[in-house]
Amino acid sequence: MNQWVLPLVVRIERAAPPERTDALEAAAHAVLNLLDQEEWSEPIAQWERIGIRKVVRRARGAEWRRVLDLPGITVGVRTAEVRVHPPVPLDDWPRDLQRLQVSGTDLTDSGVSDGPDREGVVLWVNPHLEMTAGKAMAQAGHGAQLAWWGSDRQARDAWRGKGLAVAVRTASPELWASLVDSGLPAVRDAGFTEIEPGSVTVIADAPWLRLGGFRPEGWGPLRAT
Repeated sequence: MNQWVLPLVVRIERAAPPERTDALEAAAHAVLNLLDQEEWSEPIAQWERIGIRKVVRRARGAEWRRVLDLPGITVGVRTAEVRVHPPVPLDDWPRDLQRLQVSGTDLTDSGVSDGPDREGVVLWVNPHLEMTAGKAMAQAGHGAQLAWWGSDRQARDAWRGKGLAVAVRTASPELWASLVDSGLPAVRDAGFTEIEPGSVTVIADAPWLRLGGFRPEGWGPLRAT
């Protein structure tokens, strides 16, 4: 069975790289925007049947301009721009995406982020793991997707009314310990890159997700990278 992946491209210009948190939130928003449309429903369904693997690459200058010519959705969050493309087979990437680099996504934050809006979705990152920004962006995308799956129609409509608000924050060790046992949607990494297989990377939290609507067991194993 051919592996399908979701390509995400982050714009990283040498003179003005984005803030790390902005890039993670842009990746989460990009995935949500992709899921909340109908144009690419067939490749999305094919991808979801096999797994929800995501690969993040970087682009700058002419590379970024070529990326914009390919089918996709661009999302901007403060200093960051991320473009998400329809899922493709792993061995059939568009040439202008194939040539982009996976490495070089070591972004940082210049300050402390504000507290998240608890009325939307908060994606809590495991404080015990070290991940490149590219890896963490993929994990934030997985967390956003699990939150989407765990939202019924009424919850999605209300979430749309808030602009599909999603924040990404690193949890404190104490908060993380409570989240792990909360039953909230959790991303378990497949271990293709950087971290050990089965590691919990991100947990999605929202008022409606705490009501018990999330039911992952019917979807089979989450395969993520």
